[in-house]
Amino acid sequence: MPRHRPPSIRPSEITPPEVYASRRRFLAGAAGLALAAAVPRARAEGPEGAVLDYRRNAALSTSETPNRWEDVTGYNNFYEFGTDKSDPARYASTLRPKPWSVVVGGEAEVRGRIALEDLLKPHALEERIYRLRCVEAWSMVIPWVGVPLAEVLKRLKPTSRARYVAFTTLNDPAQMPGLRVPVLDWPYAEGLRIDEAMHPLALLAVGLYGRVLPNQNGAPLRLVVPWKYGFKSIKSIVRIDFTERMPATSWNRAAPEEYGFYANVNPAVDHPRWSQKTERRIGAGLFAPRQPTLPFNGYAEQVASLYSGLDLRRNF
Repeated sequence: MPRHRPPSIRPSEITPPEVYASRRRFLAGAAGLALAAAVPRARAEGPEGAVLDYRRNAALSTSETPNRWEDVTGYNNFYEFGTDKSDPARYASTLRPKPWSVVVGGEAEVRGRIALEDLLKPHALEERIYRLRCVEAWSMVIPWVGVPLAEVLKRLKPTSRARYVAFTTLNDPAQMPGLRVPVLDWPYAEGLRIDEAMHPLALLAVGLYGRVLPNQNGAPLRLVVPWKYGFKSIKSIVRIDFTERMPATSWNRAAPEEYGFYANVNPAVDHPRWSQKTERRIGAGLFAPRQPTLPFNGYAEQVASLYSGLDLRRNF
């Protein structure tokens, strides 16, 4: 199966093959479309946004050097603001991340609409430097700031029938102009098995680089699941549901032969249109060699036991 070659143009100008090939399927008539913050414990304002009060969790962080702020905030997948990598940074200023609340439903004792600050209390923020691997075969290293997903979910008291956790993104075309194009069946939806969601590596992020999340990175609340492909880490979350059955997820509904429910990073399972054996680190330079993709994105020691007995080629 063919692989990407090193680009001859700047990485920020590249449209990955997934986007290019998917447009003709999903974006008919959209070529001419013109797409015309604070969170709890913010303590100061800086040029990139409010600075957060947090502690660093070195035990759960990679020792790799993080990408630059410009890489992480200027090269994004967030189709609610457009399908090009530069679109979210250009158009996400229309998102209003404050005030914000999350509706909790399904198989849980605590249900209803909860303000973001109440959802996160009383958990202290911590910074974790995680690898991010996207299905288009590019990667970054990002210092996220957030709270453990498990601690938040425990306070919502899921019942014994809760086997999965489903997440939903904001669905407001006035704030997200990309929703006017049927790229996907909006709103964006994702989900995890309950044991995946309770794993210590799963994070609800409210910031990066010690500052509040920029709009284009999923403000004010996003999921970060570092052993899975990036599309699992849903942005701008407005709903959390505990379910007994596996929830439908956006990319799995749109193209089930390409995007499985589990989406664990697996170099042995190629995307139908390109190899997943190697990856391009954003910001590494035009002539930097591609890196080998690591099983579970390098987190196999921590998470492989979650999938004992599961065929990871079929359950991709």
